[in-house]
Order: sequence, then C-alpha cells, then structure tokens
Amino acid sequence: MKLMVIGGGGREHAIIKKLKENKDVEKIYALPGNGGIALDAECVNISATDIDGIVAFAKDNAIDYAVVAPDDPLVLGCVDALNAIGIPCFGPNKNAAIIEGSKVFSKNLMKKYGIPTAQYEVFTDAEKALEYVKTAPIPTVIKADGLALGKGVIIAMTEKEAEDAIIEIMQDKKFGASGNQIVIEEFLTGPEVSVLSFTDGNVVKPMVSSMDHKRAGDNDTGLNTGGMGTIAPNPYYTKEVADRCMEEIFLPTIRAMKAEGRTFKGCLYFGLMITENGPKVIEYNCRFGDPETQVVLPLMKSDLFTVMKAVTEETLADTPVEFEDAHAACVVMASAGYPVSYEKGYEMTIPEDVLPYVYVAGAKEKDGKLLTNGGRVLGVTSVAGSLKEAIAASYEKVEKIHFDNAFYRHDIGARALKAEV
Repeated sequence: MKLMVIGGGGREHAIIKKLKENKDVEKIYALPGNGGIALDAECVNISATDIDGIVAFAKDNAIDYAVVAPDDPLVLGCVDALNAIGIPCFGPNKNAAIIEGSKVFSKNLMKKYGIPTAQYEVFTDAEKALEYVKTAPIPTVIKADGLALGKGVIIAMTEKEAEDAIIEIMQDKKFGASGNQIVIEEFLTGPEVSVLSFTDGNVVKPMVSSMDHKRAGDNDTGLNTGGMGTIAPNPYYTKEVADRCMEEIFLPTIRAMKAEGRTFKGCLYFGLMITENGPKVIEYNCRFGDPETQVVLPLMKSDLFTVMKAVTEETLADTPVEFEDAHAACVVMASAGYPVSYEKGYEMTIPEDVLPYVYVAGAKEKDGKLLTNGGRVLGVTSVAGSLKEAIAASYEKVEKIHFDNAFYRHDIGARALKAEV
C-alpha cells in the first residue's frame, strides 16, 4: 500500500510514525512534510493547500490511500477532490469540515440540537458587536468565525479588551475574511479536556483524553500558542464525565451532522470544559489536534491504519480501538520569541537514542543537517506507568537535545499531577 499524508507538522510526524507500524504499508509520502518527517517518509514539496497539486501527485503516483491531517485542506475540500478520482481518504469532506471551518455554524448546530455549550451571540456588524459588549458579562470570549491558525479566539478580561478584539477582527481584518462574522460567548470556567475521537458517521470511538498547555510561559503565563505540551490521559476526565460526554455531546453531535446532511467521517476533536453544570463544548476541530496527537497515538494499542480504513469504509462498530493503560507526556521545544517573532536556521543536534521519541514540527534539512524552521520546532514524548515518570522521562530527553534559541516550559503536566492527588 502506498499512502499519502497531507501536512507538515508534529501531528503529521506522529501519524506517519504510527502508520509505519502496519506491515501492509510499503511507502508513505508526506506533502509537504518537513526535514524531520523526511526520516520516516518521502517528503514532496507540495503545499497542503495546493489541492490541484495534491490530486495530480496522487494520480501520478498511484496512491492507494490518503490521510488529510490539517484543517485548511479539509475545509477547502481536499477529501472531496481525492475521492472524485477514486482515492479513499481519512478525513471529513468539505461539507462536514464546516464544523471547524465556521464557529457560527457549530454554535448554531449545538443550539439547534441541544448540545451543551456556552451562551453566545453572532454578529456581522462591528458597531452592533461593540454596543453589545457594553452590557455583556466580563470576562467574555470573542471568536472569529473562520479558521485563524488557532489564534482567532480572544478571552477579553475587560470591556476595553473586548472592544479592541472586535475592532481587530472585524474592522482591521487581522484574520481576513475569517473575521467577517464573530461569535461573542459566555466565559466558562473549569478544567479543560481534549478528546479526539474516531467516527464513521454512525458510531464514535473516543481516544484517550488529553490536556494541552496553550500559554507560552511556565505557570500558564505569556501569550497563547499552538500548544507547548500535552499529557494523557487527563485526570479530570473521569468515567462519569466520559459517560456524560458520550450521551450528551459525542453521539448527539454525529447524529446532528448526519441529520443536516453533513455526515462526519474522520477524527472529530472535542474541546471540552468541565463546568460545575457538567461538560460543555468549547470548540470542535475536524481533525487530529496538535500537540494532542503526540501523546494520544503513542498510547494506541490498535493499528492506526486498520482503524482509519474502518472509518472510511463505515465498519468502525466492528473494529477494536484500544489504548494502553499508561501515561504519556509531550514537551514542545520552541524557538525563542514564539508565538510572535523568532529566528530560524539553527542546527539541531538530537542523539540517536532520543530520536524515536521526537516528533518534528518545524525543521528543514540542508546539507545533511537538520535546521530549525518554525516557532514550534519539535515535541518530545515519553510513555510510562505513571504520569510523574512520563514527565520526568520527557524532560530527561529534552535536556539532551540542542539548538540555539531553544525554549520550553518546565511545568508540563504539573496541573495534572496536582489533580491526581
């Protein structure tokens, strides 16, 4: 089998490493991949959003199966385009990917079908939005409707911050057309939980839960990032919470999408808040999360390719999806200055014994050397019998890796350890 994985970050590296475990997989191409992914797959310099280029490559290279991993190509209809030339894919088609592509759509879906989420209002007019926040409870949450590289959500702690966010998104067009509409919603409190799930549109099989660390600095200080590390499982996601989520959120969501004529097949990501009134949806993603994937897949006992094919073929009900009874911790090593501005091109040294535990997010290969080429450079993941051991093992590996201007958080998993007590 010849596989093609669309994307070029740490998430894609984790997916590729897991797919390689299947003996039927002879070859994996990564489009575009990166310098680190090149150690595990053949990288092809075609952008993840170049749908025509992806389709042409798939045709020319007789690809048997494709995994479309990032949000942009999914929302652009990459799966539809590949299906049209007879290539089966893992990932939702365009009309189902809207669950992430439009926050207005997803909020309205939840309201229509009674799925628990924060109270909200939708605005297409900046003046009306500015008028609304004068009387809205503070803190409040402002969200650009469309995709914004994970940066389109602003938690406004004051009325002034809310006004600035509205102006930035709707008038200054910081996120382009993604800000033509905004959602202003109630600020929820409680532990956050990420749950990735496999679904073929009929059944949902959740993966192990995880906890992301979004802030750049220790003790959750600094700017929001794409994620500075993760742990799994999340101690706040108890069996009781999981059961409620299945009945009140997971199954109602896939049934709602089916009822809307938007059957979702792929990985549906549930971003949850465990409030005092029970679990509520903060956001949906139409794909594997990054860096959650880097702790979830290392714990997966079942064969990933087998499960992905079951999703595509709608046979997930008959396919086991099992995870180790263990813990995983991922520490992200980033470039100083991330997520604002940072320098690239520094050589990385990664010892051979550490390499199997590294998922490369931002790197390029030049003259046989691996150079930094992004804000988030790599993630280092360890699996152990306890969370404390997994965290310690990851930091031990991080200390053996070197590149100039490297920075990372020193407290990944600390909040989870407190919750375990």
